Amino acid sequence: MAASLHEIKVKDTTVPVIFEESQHLPIVSLQLVFKNAGHLSNTIDGVADMSAKLLNEGTKKEGSIGFASKLDAHAVSLHSSVGRESFVIELSALKSEFPYAVERLVELLKDPNYTTEALEQIKYQKLGWLKQKESDFDYIAASKLRATLFKGSALARAYDGTVESIKNLKLEDIKTFLSTHLGYNNAIGVIGGDLSLKEAEGYITQILNLFSKVQSKELEKITASDKKERVTSYEDTQQAYIFFGAPFDFAYNDKDQYKAKIAEYLLGGAGFGSRMMEEIRVKRGLTYGVYASLRRTKSVSYMSGYLQTKLATQEEAKALIQSVTDDFVKNGITQKELDDTKKFLLGSEPLRTETLSQRLGRAYNDYYYERPLNFSKEQLKKIESVTLKEMNDFIKAHTELSDISFAIVTKKSEEVGGRNCGMYCFAILL
Repeated sequence: MAASLHEIKVKDTTVPVIFEESQHLPIVSLQLVFKNAGHLSNTIDGVADMSAKLLNEGTKKEGSIGFASKLDAHAVSLHSSVGRESFVIELSALKSEFPYAVERLVELLKDPNYTTEALEQIKYQKLGWLKQKESDFDYIAASKLRATLFKGSALARAYDGTVESIKNLKLEDIKTFLSTHLGYNNAIGVIGGDLSLKEAEGYITQILNLFSKVQSKELEKITASDKKERVTSYEDTQQAYIFFGAPFDFAYNDKDQYKAKIAEYLLGGAGFGSRMMEEIRVKRGLTYGVYASLRRTKSVSYMSGYLQTKLATQEEAKALIQSVTDDFVKNGITQKELDDTKKFLLGSEPLRTETLSQRLGRAYNDYYYERPLNFSKEQLKKIESVTLKEMNDFIKAHTELSDISFAIVTKKSEEVGGRNCGMYCFAILL
């Protein structure tokens, strides 16, 4: 059966529940998604991620190893994670072990491992990760692009945290974040597997009753810059890392998502079927791969992409990204490109709904982005019938895609602009 949307009453709030019963395997999977509690809700750089990590350290009574041993003994998976917009607690187990799994989650929520030892452990791990990222040139370029493209917004900040912010993080900061961002009134339940709807609703009600009510928060609306800036970071590297982005004026709940999907596929998302790959790799051999996507979320809509190339060809590659995008927006696509894209998107659709988790994930996205749960099927019909004129009218209307900003990590230079540079040297060209 397909996923369906239901509602349960938890205290004074109606909580949405996305459910699919599936008896193919004797397993149950549950996700509690807390809206507006992700990276973009950080009160301190990195606190959302660190809060999720602390919940993965078991209970105060059992400790990390003791609690993990209890889960392992019953093949229970319990994990917390955070994305840009949401905080997620995931729980899965065999059907026979799921009541035990819920008991362990209840135990964890009643007694998180709020100890100095647990905090120091996750800080040690995170600081090590951040130190590694200091020599990760993809990470550096991506961070510089975000800081340039979304200047002054939460998305421009170091949402993974900085060495300083993590060192100064206190247990009270994590307690405050969890208590003010995870509530029964901003939760969405996503559950499926070998259980009935009544059982599913019972489990979610039991768990959410442990949470308090939190203040409703709105996501900051972020707009990508159209200033066509360039930020260059100089490092001791053997190749150039080029990240790029531009505005994309398109709403997350627009009914014409299928047009954005086709445009994304052909511009930079299709691998060897995309314009960027064809022009930059196939014809000129400047990179192993170049990719671009049209990201459409509640907080922001924009184009982002990246490639790596030889130091000697970085300017040529950068210029090609711009020219390929300009030509795409000015002239649109061909009938053959549209036909090939239709065949791929329609033909590969069964692969996107093979598993229970895929179907639940799609249903959750439809709900979260304010679409009907059959939205994907409707979009497939529109992909099948869309004309070349309709697609080219759509593409040519989005001239903002040509307003590309670049963040480039390239060879460290001792002299840039007539002055000595240290490990990092940034030049912004408008």
